[in-house]
Amino acid sequence: MAAFNIVRFRVKPGFEQQFIDIYRTAKPVFRGSLGASMVRTGDRTFCIVHEWRNMKSLVTARPEMIGMLDQTRHMLEDLGAELGVTDPVSGEVVAKMPATKTPKKRASKARKAKPRKAAKKSAKKRAR
Repeated sequence: MAAFNIVRFRVKPGFEQQFIDIYRTAKPVFRGSLGASMVRTGDRTFCIVHEWRNMKSLVTARPEMIGMLDQTRHMLEDLGAELGVTDPVSGEVVAKMPATKTPKKRASKARKAKPRKAAKKSAKKRAR
């Protein structure tokens, strides 16, 4: 069963773009990772949402994820409430909502091109 981990951060003033750039250019190779996204959730607040093949993959990658965090720890503010600089949560997927399907665009009647044969015959008539 797939799993996710979500980590909330608050970046110190003046470090926002540097923080984003570090994660944007990072090339982490976590076995079992299905990808991640960074989301700006407010002024200087961000979450990283990471999808995993399963919970075991997530747990195995934690030391490497902490290593990435260590590169940016000096840019982060303490979140208070005895959290430290991160507010992490993780768990297995218990329900999945399908993506919305968008309807296909219909070709406009006015835009339909003439069949190729008709266009060739017209060209031959004009040439005569």
